[in-house]
Amino acid sequence: MTKRNKIIYWIATLWLALGMVSTGIVQIIKMKEEVEMMNRLGYPLYFMTILGIWKLLGVIAILIPKYPLLKEWAYAGFFFAMSGAVFSHFACGDAAKEYFGPVLLLILTIVSWYYRPTDRKVTTTI
Repeated sequence: MTKRNKIIYWIATLWLALGMVSTGIVQIIKMKEEVEMMNRLGYPLYFMTILGIWKLLGVIAILIPKYPLLKEWAYAGFFFAMSGAVFSHFACGDAAKEYFGPVLLLILTIVSWYYRPTDRKVTTTI
């Protein structure tokens, strides 16, 4: 892995982790603005707790060394959660500003996954 790719990986991964931790905490504590958004999107409030916990566990999974299969699951979960958020905002006719957070986290997920070091990838032997 080149130095450039390692820098890209760590910048994307740390920003992704920061974004997921902050939104996860906001969802777990059921911040007023987040509750209003979830109600507008039509999701039950208990879904916030589930998402928040999954986000925090996903951050742990992508940051700790080893366990490449667990990392794949975490990246997949982040991808599905953020793409789901984008489509939910779209379905409700939300303004463009509502897309910024989920789209940014979706891009960071893809960049972090793509540039992850070899020891953080699932390898198969035949």
